[in-house]
This record gives sequence, structure tokens and C-alpha cells, in this order.
Amino acid sequence: MVLTRGPHDVDPRPVDVPRASPAAAAAALTAFVDAVDSRDSVALASLAPMDEAAAAELLSGIARNADSLDLRSVSARYVDQVGTVAPDGTWTGIVELTWQLGGMDPAPSTADVAVAFAPDDVGLGISRFSSGDDSSARVPLWLRGQLSVARADGVLVMLDGTWREATSVAQRVTRGIEVVNRVLPEWRSPVVVEVPATASDLDETLGAAPGTYAAIAAVTTTAGSGTGTDAPVHVFVNPDVTAGLRRAGAQVVLSHELVHVATDAARTPMETWLLEGFADYVALRDTNLPDRTTLGRAIELARREGVPDALPSAADFDTRARDLQARYEQAWLACRIVAERLGEQALVFIYEAAAAGEPVDRSLRRAGLPAAELTGEWRSRLRQLVG
Repeated sequence: MVLTRGPHDVDPRPVDVPRASPAAAAAALTAFVDAVDSRDSVALASLAPMDEAAAAELLSGIARNADSLDLRSVSARYVDQVGTVAPDGTWTGIVELTWQLGGMDPAPSTADVAVAFAPDDVGLGISRFSSGDDSSARVPLWLRGQLSVARADGVLVMLDGTWREATSVAQRVTRGIEVVNRVLPEWRSPVVVEVPATASDLDETLGAAPGTYAAIAAVTTTAGSGTGTDAPVHVFVNPDVTAGLRRAGAQVVLSHELVHVATDAARTPMETWLLEGFADYVALRDTNLPDRTTLGRAIELARREGVPDALPSAADFDTRARDLQARYEQAWLACRIVAERLGEQALVFIYEAAAAGEPVDRSLRRAGLPAAELTGEWRSRLRQLVG
């Protein structure tokens, strides 16, 4: 008797299902690190899957970044597969990446990066770097292809754009350091500024959900996921916002962020109104702009919703919060009142005390301006401005 297979029977023959190969991924990552260390653009480009010119160009540009940024301590450790393997054999893996900017970073940065792998005739290639589906994964800017890099004394700017743009940012940083030193004369520190091409790229660089920093001109935070005392802190600029600013406004943005660098604000818990208001106080100190300009959004908000009962809270400074810029202006006004009433040095002492862990209410009271009195005068000033 001859047996025939029906339409619903299972074919017993093995099916060639594409599978991820951690060993092949590890080998590709070893070759990647070796090529980055040797600044070998040809070797890096050869890691791209065959016939993927965009991937080859991306990888080749990374070699040039490694040279211009003096990348050191680069390592890449395969961690795990993300999702399933596509029918064409492509798949994504999470890779723990470390890197350090020579002469600028005190220690290496570490971040999880999603790496897209694709098989070809000679093995497993690297096609791109992304944040993938992991909200904590990042795409360090130096992995985005060749950047423009500009340097000044103690300053490094890496920018996804033209060298002229990078030089302009470096000059702005140099001026910003002078601004900060007028209030904090003892600060001396290397400054690294990263400027992605878009706000969306900024979110990926920082491992943030899409749209997190859409309304933020810049942010100062660690370059990787580490938060230790030696974790490198960089300034990250949102070009979609700063492109719409005038020269003076763009300068204030960078000066503000440099205050955060100078005071290690990324690792310093304190009341947010003091943290942000102090940075704006330093950045705006010598601009001589009228209140109608520097407090325009705060005035508009007070007209619409009335004068607030209290200084802005931490929730008011959420990057997606409504009227965010008005909250910054409110915080700046509070710090300006402290400086006018007690003197600039007293404001610095209050800030430093808060950075050391002392409650702001206690510092204000000790300095002679209780928090309730500060809030009362702050509300009075806003009422006067509203008219």
C-alpha cells in the first residue's frame, strides 16, 4: 500500500530556519573593536553586509571619529538577542559598549546599544546601530557616522553636521566658560558638547522615549548609563530648538548648561527651582535684557492662570510639561530676588549648601530670607509684572 501525505499533514523533513548566532556576533564585535582601535576605515567598512553601501559608509566614518575624538577603552560585549530572526536572517542584539574620550573624560562611559546584524557570504555583518525596542538602549553620537569635531582650550564639540557649525558651537562654549567664571571663578573643567542632527537623534543618543527632549534646547547629563562620581558628563544640544534661537539666546542656552557642568548638577539632587534658576541667573547675569523679554512666558502664564501660590515644583520641570519655559523664568526670578536681597555670593552659598544636602528652606532662613518671605516677594513681583 502506498501512503500519500494529505494537505494537513506535517512534513517530517527539517526546515532551515534562520537562527541568531551569539558566537558570530561576538566575532563581528571583536573585529569592530579592533578596527576602531586601529582607526582602520577599510577594516570597518568591510564589516558591513555585502551590497549595503550605507552601512559601509557609516562604519568607515566611525574610524574617522575614533581618530578625531581620540577614542580609548573601547569594548563591545554581546549581551542578548532582541526579538526574532527575520526570514532573511537579519536580527538585532543588545551590546554593552564602553568608550572614553582621551584627555576629556575621566573614565569610560558604558551603554547598551542595539546592533543590527545581517548574514552574508563571508559571515555576519553589522548593518546599523539603534536604540531598538529597548527604551534604555542608546546610540552614542560617534556611532552615527563621520562627525565634525572642533576643539578649543579644554573644549571638544562633536556635531552631526558641518565643521563650520561645530566651530561656531566651540566658540560659544568658550564664551560660556567666561560667563560662568564671573560667578564661579574657581571652576576649571574639560567640556564636551554633543550635537546630534535632530531632536529624534538626541532622544536616541540619551536612550529616551521619542519626543522626550523635543522642547528642550539642551541637557547636561552623563554620556552613558553610569551615574558614578567619575562617569563622564557632557552637554547635549537639541538642534531643532537652538536653530530657531538668535545668537544671544543660543549663548544663554550653552552658558546655562555650563553652569550645570561646573556644579555637577547631573549628580546633585536639590530643589529643581534652585538648580535651574541658579543656572539661568549666571547665564543671564550680564545680558541686560528687559524683564518683558526674560520673563515674557512667566508673565503670560500668570495672566492666563493667575500668580502661582508657590515656587515651581520638580514636576513643573518635566521635559514634556506644559509651560515649561515659563517655569524656568519663574525659577530665575526667585534666584534673582535672592541675589538682590542678600547679594550674589549669598546665592552661591545657598546653592552650594543645597548641593551638599542642606534643605533650601534652612539655607534661606540662615541667610536671612526665609522661604515664605522669598515666595511672598516673588509672587508680588509677578503681580507687578502682570500689571
